[in-house]
Amino acid sequence: MLVLIGIVGALFDDRQLLGHPIWMKPLKFSISFAAYCVTLAWFLSLQTKARRLGWWMGTFVALGIAAELAIIVGQVAVRGRQLHFNQSTPTDTLFHDLMATTIYVVYIAVFVIAVQLLFDKPGDKALRWSIRLALGTTLVGMLLGSLMFRATPAQEKAIAATGREDFFGAHSVGVEDGGPGMPITGWSTQGGDLRIGHFLGIHSLQLIPLVALGLILLARQFPVLRPEGPRTALVWIAAAAYAGLVWLTIWQAQRGESLVHPGQSTLLAAGSLLTATTVASLAVLVRARRTTLASASFR
Repeated sequence: MLVLIGIVGALFDDRQLLGHPIWMKPLKFSISFAAYCVTLAWFLSLQTKARRLGWWMGTFVALGIAAELAIIVGQVAVRGRQLHFNQSTPTDTLFHDLMATTIYVVYIAVFVIAVQLLFDKPGDKALRWSIRLALGTTLVGMLLGSLMFRATPAQEKAIAATGREDFFGAHSVGVEDGGPGMPITGWSTQGGDLRIGHFLGIHSLQLIPLVALGLILLARQFPVLRPEGPRTALVWIAAAAYAGLVWLTIWQAQRGESLVHPGQSTLLAAGSLLTATTVASLAVLVRARRTTLASASFR
């Protein structure tokens, strides 16, 4: 429902905040949370142990996310005020602190679910490991948001001059928040943007299990993928590559480099990551093929 409201707001409400349509933040967060919750609900449905505890943790996640969306809509779309990093008035501080509280609730609940599924054994081995690795990576991705809560040089000067922390933190590096950005995401096109790694880390929850599901489908056509071993190894490789991508985007952002204007060091690191992933994947497939042929020959 909020996605639909956000689309209508983005189309017909011409107000802007930090240079972007005011409804884009609620819209982006509602889409992101919807995907996150659907995936987490699926994970919970696979539990074979402590299902009651999983139900309660899922409920806490749902309540925390519902509260966070209410805070985002109330502060940004209704009040027209910046939410993150804004402590310039008592009301702004209240919204800021409430948001932080809901994030902690969601994080703890997802952490408990991750621990549960670490010791649970639902379904296919490759899919099981994809879920575990996805939950671990998403927890790290959530923590990466803390990198944004550091005072910028301009904020440090303002704090020193006034003694007040009206604004503390930013998602951009090397430029001020609110400058030119990519369509829809708003990620900076002139400097680094810590939101990219944060976003990718969180949504490993969907992407890593998709690799496992894709391999299950491919196994119907390619016998080399039918054993659990090769598919599990490929899931580990995909998860490692994805973690490398998250690290790469954070490293790039911290150097004040835009995603769309990568430097030589970034391109070299990306190329190395791609090469290592490709070589490792081919090695698994070659070994699996030899095993399959040897097994067929033996029979």
